[in-house]
Amino acid sequence: MAKALEVNDGNFAAEIEGHAGLAMVDLWATWCAPCRMIAPLIEQLATEYAGKVKVAKLDVDHNQVTAARFNVRSIPTILFFKDGKLVDQIVGAQQRPAFEAKIAQHA
Repeated sequence: MAKALEVNDGNFAAEIEGHAGLAMVDLWATWCAPCRMIAPLIEQLATEYAGKVKVAKLDVDHNQVTAARFNVRSIPTILFFKDGKLVDQIVGAQQRPAFEAKIAQHA
């Protein structure tokens, strides 16, 4: 069973910006209730789209450089990267169809 990859300030460029194809990054924090609410959905997507979409998580409390670089002001924020370039985002807790629509749009 695939799991969302934990990324950080140190490996973000290699894991996400160096990735060929679609990558989805959940920016979250342990104290964030909406983040915890969508966490199981993020893990489901990581499993179901394994090999098609790289699904990652970045804890904004421990990785403030990356969060600031992408101007993340509220969490959860899910960033979508295509071939290393930021192409889209979802801000706030959303339902599964919102994530699947973004994946289909950019895959």
